[in-house]
Amino acid sequence: MKFKNIYLLFGLALLVWGCDKDFLEVPPQDQMTDETFWTSESNIETFAFGFYPAYFPGYGSGYAWGKFFSGESFNDDFAPTSPPVFTSSVPTSGGGWTFSWVRKANIFINRVQDSPIEEDAKEHWIGIGRFFRGMEYKDLVQRFGDVPWYESELNESQTDELYKPRDSREFVMDKVLEDFQYAAANVREDARVDGLMVNRDVVLGFMSRVFLFEGTWQKYHEGNTEKAREYLEAAKWAANELITDGNYSLGNYRDVFSSVSLAGNPEVILYREYESGILTHALMSYNNRGESQTGVSKDAIDSYLTENGLPIDQDPAYQGDHGIENVMANRDPRLHQTIVPYELRLNGVVGHYSTTGFATHKFLNEEIKDNQEGFSSLNIIDSPVLRYGEVLINYAEAAAELATVGGPALTQEDINKSINVLRARPGVDMPGVELSGESFSVNGTVIVDPERDPDVSPILWEIRRERRVELMMEGFRNDDLKRWKKFEYLDMVDNYEINMGAWIDKSDYDPADPDDDNPVAGIVLVDENGNEVSGDQGYIKPATAESTIRRFEDPRVYLRPIPLDQITLYSDFGVSLEQNPGWN
Repeated sequence: MKFKNIYLLFGLALLVWGCDKDFLEVPPQDQMTDETFWTSESNIETFAFGFYPAYFPGYGSGYAWGKFFSGESFNDDFAPTSPPVFTSSVPTSGGGWTFSWVRKANIFINRVQDSPIEEDAKEHWIGIGRFFRGMEYKDLVQRFGDVPWYESELNESQTDELYKPRDSREFVMDKVLEDFQYAAANVREDARVDGLMVNRDVVLGFMSRVFLFEGTWQKYHEGNTEKAREYLEAAKWAANELITDGNYSLGNYRDVFSSVSLAGNPEVILYREYESGILTHALMSYNNRGESQTGVSKDAIDSYLTENGLPIDQDPAYQGDHGIENVMANRDPRLHQTIVPYELRLNGVVGHYSTTGFATHKFLNEEIKDNQEGFSSLNIIDSPVLRYGEVLINYAEAAAELATVGGPALTQEDINKSINVLRARPGVDMPGVELSGESFSVNGTVIVDPERDPDVSPILWEIRRERRVELMMEGFRNDDLKRWKKFEYLDMVDNYEINMGAWIDKSDYDPADPDDDNPVAGIVLVDENGNEVSGDQGYIKPATAESTIRRFEDPRVYLRPIPLDQITLYSDFGVSLEQNPGWN
């Protein structure tokens, strides 16, 4: 079954909820009812497809996309002209405080438990339901922290249960861990269509992601080393299961993000499939000739190592940043596969400019870029949803963090099966790293990055760098900064390089007609310290208005505020719904 068609089947599942179970005592056999629907695996599978668009959006559809590229630009990788800002007030309503998807998962689990299908099939589908319930609770906890836990279907008359106090974050995430453990033990290894449907590998991959987040949150925000260790152990175990099973390998980096078909790609664990006239998206258009881009920041560009595996400030092979040729010379090949390596694209010079001059082509399929599928919302390249490269870096970070909270020491074997596999990827072929005391070394040279955050150990700093580079523009960076308690990196005054782009010389862009203005005259430039300059040479400053300069001032923003209407609603039922810290 085509993944694109899986989403269309969601409408059939909705029919189940619309039936009035009391209309007839004996369900009509020629109609779909709650009693007749859950009697076959094919029907149960159809209902499960209804979860897919919510948790596996891929490149989205139409003109809306998921977190790829600038869909999640609230980080230090992107430098927009109007940067998003931290939430400043409590919303009246909305805000993501809803448990509708939890209820859907509980309905699914409950109905499957009562289904007459074979026991092994029942365990598989209950595992699928518990996987999606865990995925939803993961989102709720990451938004709000403490939330009420529901594990049964409730109706509107059960107000004591519906409007109960929040359960602790640790209690809820323990329940989520139980859901993932059940799913890992019972979901089938082989899906009916591998790569397009949830199987055990998909469960394990997301388990490594979810509990890496929660383990590091517990360490950096809660100071709870016991819970941090438990969750990090789960993340490491899940990633290791995928690694030792040996079902996946790494191929060409850019092919994962720009292929018309990801079927058979050895790195892809789960993907979303697109096809002209049925399901298309617009993400590739923003890497093509027709659209301007939110550009990648100088801070992100400078995070890429040299091809020798060393920070740019430590390797004489680095040619500096005056000109795109120098920026790209002797660098990590993933930079070339992510950023256009042969030109800068400036506002006033080309229509498909980048706010920083650095243009992205990670998601551009060169073979179809001039076809109609390369423009507008007609893009058909498939989207990775879960890939092996992420699992490898999840393993490396979980292993390194686990060593800091009482777990086993990080070993060279841990590094060889994770980071060094990423660096040995065909087309990347960078030297591996070796443990050298409390640091890494490359070919005998200890890595010493003068830009390292002094609050982060040298080993974790390099693992986080590897993660940033490997997952660039894939929607992870904001969540990473959140769980590491590093939203300070988003402060555009203290970290001014996130509001800087490429170095240019305006005189290189003199107009052909002397009577015309310089096409880049309006671009504001700054020096290497972020101070505006009046001359022709400097780094592009995308956000120039003082009102657009983002500051990080209040740690309350690590959690969202609970909407006011929910606090009022709970109060109507005699329950005090406690607001998150700092939002009162």
